[in-house]
Amino acid sequence: MQEGIRIFERCNELALLSEDTDALTRVYLSAQHQQANQLAGTWMRDAGMHVWQDAVGNICGRYEGTEPEAPALLLGSHLDTVRNAGKYDGMLGVITAIELVSRLHQQNKRFPFAIEVVGFGDEEGVRFGVTLLGSRGLAGSWGDNWLDKQDSNGISLAQALCDFGLAPEQIHQAKRKSSDFIGYLELHIEQGPLLESTDLALGVVTAINGAKRLNFSFKGMAGHAGTVPMSLRQDALVGTSELILAAESIAKEFDVVATVGKIACHPGAVNVIPSDVSFSLDIRAPDNQQRDVALFEITKAAKEIATRRQLELSYDCFYSSDATPCSGFLQEKLTNAVTNVQGRSMSLASGAGHDAIAIAALCEVGMLFMRCKGGISHNPAESVQVADIDLALQALEHVLANINLPKTKNMLG
Repeated sequence: MQEGIRIFERCNELALLSEDTDALTRVYLSAQHQQANQLAGTWMRDAGMHVWQDAVGNICGRYEGTEPEAPALLLGSHLDTVRNAGKYDGMLGVITAIELVSRLHQQNKRFPFAIEVVGFGDEEGVRFGVTLLGSRGLAGSWGDNWLDKQDSNGISLAQALCDFGLAPEQIHQAKRKSSDFIGYLELHIEQGPLLESTDLALGVVTAINGAKRLNFSFKGMAGHAGTVPMSLRQDALVGTSELILAAESIAKEFDVVATVGKIACHPGAVNVIPSDVSFSLDIRAPDNQQRDVALFEITKAAKEIATRRQLELSYDCFYSSDATPCSGFLQEKLTNAVTNVQGRSMSLASGAGHDAIAIAALCEVGMLFMRCKGGISHNPAESVQVADIDLALQALEHVLANINLPKTKNMLG
């Protein structure tokens, strides 16, 4: 319980590093990011690790194995936050990994592989509108034009790197080789209600959902709200409402999640029939084909509604990410570990994106979810239990003790 309390308290300590005095906000390449790196780096050194900050601002630590220059099992998560954030999204995974290494160091225990811990500088993408900048730096998958991206104050990413003490022309130096790692494990709060609803502290992630985001538009005919009969209307908002209900039904049928989170209605007058409605659709699933089949059915429904209601339909996909399956080998190790510490395990997909998406380009990935109260995240009400943190720490230690390096090289290399 002592380790769990320390992890909990360190999450609270990191949460004090915020650009806002009355809320937690810590964005990439900010003064607060620098402070978080310094604090996490101090904890890493105290845990017996060699510590460095890489070329894109990730804070990294390495605990050597029994063999010099052995490949490493990478542990960690992100240190940045959304605006008005909770205290455990990302930070919990970094601090728990540091505590795990500290326990091993105190016991003078080492493995045939090294352990590296990383606190990614950016996962949320709040400042520059590009997510996973930290882990994509490690994977060497930065876009060619990203250095020109600007924040809300007109500061470019290149300038922010310079202000942080980094060199934009050297970002490639953050890239690691696949041979550097035997795998990646990330502890993260679930950010959903499934574990809590089954009274389980921990669960094993099977895949990170692939997502597509689309902009839809229905165009009809504006008219007088009192003089146009219902049977003769070309009401774009009613057509949109019908499609939203159809998307809900289709999502349930195909076991995906679909959300209309943004909508604009014109002309927006109380006595005028809506003529133009634009809205977003976010659709996610742990399998690309499963997601795309459901999306096909939604677009088919949209076309049928447009024809029947005499509306003009347009839509385009502006974002697409493939599902990221978690390693079967690491799922097995995590499942055994979770069963060992809490009696049984649960497998579930992640509906949110994580750094493991980018790291999957380097090595096999695994994720351990921990419940959070009410499934609430990206919110100051984010809450966890110290007892659950202790179970997570025990589970991760169990995984390390049961990884066989020669088999791992075959399975994860």
